[in-house]
Amino acid sequence: MTNPRAALLDLLARTSFRLGNFTLSSGAKSDYYIDCRTTTLHAEGGRLTGLAILDLLREHSLQPKAVGGLTLGADPVVSAVSIASACRAQQPPENPLIHGFLVRKAEKAHGTGRRIEGFCEKDAPVLIVDDVCTTGASTITAIEAAREAGMRVIAAICLVEREEGGGRAALEAACQAGGQSAPFLALYTANDVKAAHIRQLG
Repeated sequence: MTNPRAALLDLLARTSFRLGNFTLSSGAKSDYYIDCRTTTLHAEGGRLTGLAILDLLREHSLQPKAVGGLTLGADPVVSAVSIASACRAQQPPENPLIHGFLVRKAEKAHGTGRRIEGFCEKDAPVLIVDDVCTTGASTITAIEAAREAGMRVIAAICLVEREEGGGRAALEAACQAGGQSAPFLALYTANDVKAAHIRQLG
């Protein structure tokens, strides 16, 4: 069977990596851009995203009850992991279901007024995900919101770490805040994706 992590890297390099002049969400300038949404919203890309993250969780012996992140970049990643967990739960040996939740950037001004949509149980172990990490601000916002809702963050994972903007240091500090011990993990670095893109160009 194809290794989901290797196949996902190939797809990211082919569909999400772009060279040019870009302004990042942090305001910094860059000569490349990685738009993970073109991959995570791709039918096969979504499947591979969910499987690759489940494999990473197994590798690090992490067993979250739910996965969540800040809308919008995390939305397809959350759905991919949750659906993949349901598919694997039907296969022996039985695997646990991982439910999903989304963190709004601000509380709703109508209806229930909730900031977290979907799964929300106090003391539940949860995973926070994002697509690309530069400064880590989006992921940190989701970590704080999950903790404010009473959930226990056991790890944070991004698809691609840009290795700039201080993101890793900020996320590691946020994961350890309050005396908690939660790792920050990345499936790939931006250099991994760039190198794969160059290989594809031949």
